[in-house]
Amino acid sequence: MGPVLAGVLQLLALIAALALAYIPLGNYMATVYSSDKHWRVEKWVYKGIGANPDTEMTWSAYLRGVLAFSAVGVLFLYLLMRLQGVLPGSLGFSSVDPAQSFNTAVSFVTNTNWQSYYGEQTMGHVVQTAGLAVQNFVSAAVGMAVAVALVRGFARSRTGELGNFWSDLVRGTLRILVPAAAIAAIVLVACGVIQNFSGIHEVGQFMGGSQQWNGGAVASQEAIKEIGTNGGGYFNANSAHPFENPTPFTNLFEISLILVIPFALTRTFGVMVGSVKQGYAILATMATIWLGFVALMMWTEFAHHGPALQAAGGAYEGKEVRFGVGASSIFAVSTTLTSTGAVDSFHSSFTGLGGGITMLGMMLGEIAPGGVGSGLYGMLVMAVIAVFIAGLMVGRTPEYLGKKIGTREIKLAACYILITPALVLVFTAVSMALPTPPHSMLNTGAHGFSEVLYAFTSASNNNGSAFAGLNANTDWFNTMTGLAMLLGRFLPMVFVLALAGSLAGQKPVPVTAGTLRTEKPLFTGLLVGAIVIITGLTYFPALALGPLAEGLAS
Repeated sequence: MGPVLAGVLQLLALIAALALAYIPLGNYMATVYSSDKHWRVEKWVYKGIGANPDTEMTWSAYLRGVLAFSAVGVLFLYLLMRLQGVLPGSLGFSSVDPAQSFNTAVSFVTNTNWQSYYGEQTMGHVVQTAGLAVQNFVSAAVGMAVAVALVRGFARSRTGELGNFWSDLVRGTLRILVPAAAIAAIVLVACGVIQNFSGIHEVGQFMGGSQQWNGGAVASQEAIKEIGTNGGGYFNANSAHPFENPTPFTNLFEISLILVIPFALTRTFGVMVGSVKQGYAILATMATIWLGFVALMMWTEFAHHGPALQAAGGAYEGKEVRFGVGASSIFAVSTTLTSTGAVDSFHSSFTGLGGGITMLGMMLGEIAPGGVGSGLYGMLVMAVIAVFIAGLMVGRTPEYLGKKIGTREIKLAACYILITPALVLVFTAVSMALPTPPHSMLNTGAHGFSEVLYAFTSASNNNGSAFAGLNANTDWFNTMTGLAMLLGRFLPMVFVLALAGSLAGQKPVPVTAGTLRTEKPLFTGLLVGAIVIITGLTYFPALALGPLAEGLAS
């Protein structure tokens, strides 16, 4: 079997698995967030934190809950890393320095999971399990909660109430993420991923010396790392490491974990707004972009530039032979079109255009299908922009799901789509202009610029993957990427929740013959076009200086 055919067959198997899970998982999540009953364990949690889960919140109260919970998470994780040297189960590792502790705490709380350290040489068992793994669950649940609040904004009318953040947070964690991760972890252990709390071992003789490996609760962390679109690896090699991802089957299984909740949330959206066709329209938009990116990535990585690549059958540099070019291309697209950031190959080693595709996936806003929760609310904001554009073209007041898109709504949507590009481009420009930060680049020229552009694109979009050549463990990059992650996570949430509150307060608009049918393929095409054009106009100059220049020169 040729490598191209193998890649295509793996893609078809992945699509089939996602299709089987789509309706039952989407319906289940809609039931979870619509139920008025609480599990006993949930009641214990509410009592412990002093929250009343039956109290409805306005958008501002909901936002305060998000920010307060996240701030406590950053502080707890920061202190845990600063005290690691005196904690049991530290494997002899010292406390993490302040800049890196700040960066890592922000990274995991914002669902970015950017790592400027070697996981197996820096973090002990306590930090990995009680700190990082816990944030993998709750940071994903926060994103899902915000998405559900926006869906309620479309579904409700004449009210300023969007549900209860604490209820949404706890249900998302205990009813969705924990059971899903438990099942996934069992599958991974059965397929060879390690799960233990062993210490550091000397492994054989290696070039005159020995190699050291430490164990860990890898399978359980790998499961929530993927299913929560987190991405932070137990080992520095991330999902390219055989302890995290040993076989082609686990590789495909982990890709399915990355995509299953973001895609299924479109079904949840359709059920909660009372029109599954609207969910299918959003699904079609996400799937069109994802499949287009996969096709482009496979084409660039299988293209034969020169005799070496012809002999190898594709661009194998930086890729695991056990996965191949096709599976690595699917993984790279899936992890950058979501907020996962996990890698089973190194994006810096992709072809120039292939590296550009990974960047462009993040620059779209990671909405195809995006992170758990963040992908759905990002796509719905883009839908608001698309109906506004359509309204301008036909001279009608734009409407979406029975809600008028007026001045306030379009201002909030515009602020949402502007904040992340501003962070990416400003931080990149400042880093390139100052004398010291460019010293962290491994390469010069277009590829070196791509390393910095990729870093701030990843941080600002809460992705977490890296271009590998950049030394980001400096005070500058630890601090600046930390700020980019904070602002890139929570400023958009402000605009999303404000938009949800504005929509929920409206009375529904009746459907007429002139109403734009947003469940039709025409709207899907309009939405795809709006996303691509807006992103292209925003980022094309920066891409032209980096991956496009490198790709055209090769």
